[in-house]
Amino acid sequence: MNSSHYFPYLLYLVVITTSCRGQQPADRPEKTPLIPTVINTQDVDPYFVASEAITTPYGPTSITRTIIEDSKGNIWLATWQGIIRYDGKTFTNFTSKDNLRKFHAFSVLEDRKGNIWFATIGAGVYRYDGQSFVNYTSKEGLANDRVIYIYEDTAGNIWFGGEGGISCFDGKSFRNYTTEEGLTSNDVNTIIEDKTGKFWIGTRGQACTFDGKTFTVLTNPFGKPFENVRLIMEDSRGHIWLGGNDGLWRYDGMLFTNYSTHFVGYIYEDHKGNIWTSSEGINSRNWVLSRYDTGGTTATQIRSEEGMYFGIAEDREGGIWVGTLNGVCRYDGTSFNYFRDEKTRD
Repeated sequence: MNSSHYFPYLLYLVVITTSCRGQQPADRPEKTPLIPTVINTQDVDPYFVASEAITTPYGPTSITRTIIEDSKGNIWLATWQGIIRYDGKTFTNFTSKDNLRKFHAFSVLEDRKGNIWFATIGAGVYRYDGQSFVNYTSKEGLANDRVIYIYEDTAGNIWFGGEGGISCFDGKSFRNYTTEEGLTSNDVNTIIEDKTGKFWIGTRGQACTFDGKTFTVLTNPFGKPFENVRLIMEDSRGHIWLGGNDGLWRYDGMLFTNYSTHFVGYIYEDHKGNIWTSSEGINSRNWVLSRYDTGGTTATQIRSEEGMYFGIAEDREGGIWVGTLNGVCRYDGTSFNYFRDEKTRD
């Protein structure tokens, strides 16, 4: 991922099928089952930031893109310093600890089996089973080694979006979707499956839907295609949220409603049904963390500061974690903890 990815970029929305096995073109043969291997090659990503310590009480000091809490209560961070876990006391850099390839991580997901998946920019994806890491790359059938997003569908298939299109992994082999199959762009940034079984996919082009046969451009109420969509999310009410260059939009199944005109980089729903966003402020140098209360139509600004906000996640105690240009912070409803020695806070 080059430096241009630090800023807003174009995306599409697409819809696919519930199973990655059902939409393979007749002239596109099945890939043979792969045998994954662990790769410890020390090739270097120029944007990777070497960690000064494998374990530390302080958080990362570089870009933190995506955050999740796993089923055991651990916080996992996809950062420019690699794969980092926080167990409540200590931050552990697994990229250095387990001698993984030195590439920055962009996305993280826990699947229904408890495996933790990580997308990297240049080293493909990793799967961690709690004991060891397995690396999947284009050699095993992944569309491209520069992967941005990971998603698990209702059938248990794992979807990867990146700079080479879409890859769907059924546990044995990959099936890829590119512009040759009708995908509107081969640069994919977000994938979700809605409650009806459709998949919405954001790429670097106009938003569109896919019904299994035809791709249709998705437009706003004024007839303009959605562009530069950064993330798509379905909330607990079944509403689809789109965030990107056109601001924040919500689709209720019939109509699109605009909530903000500022660029939105991330959208997250907490356990109370509040919608959190990270977005560009009035001054493009400042970003804003906002919360739309359940059923509300206006946002409460939680924090604004120079730089950028990225991924958002809620932990089991109700704390809100936010990725930043300089690491990660946690909001407890009153104050922010940046997990930093105050002497090096800035």
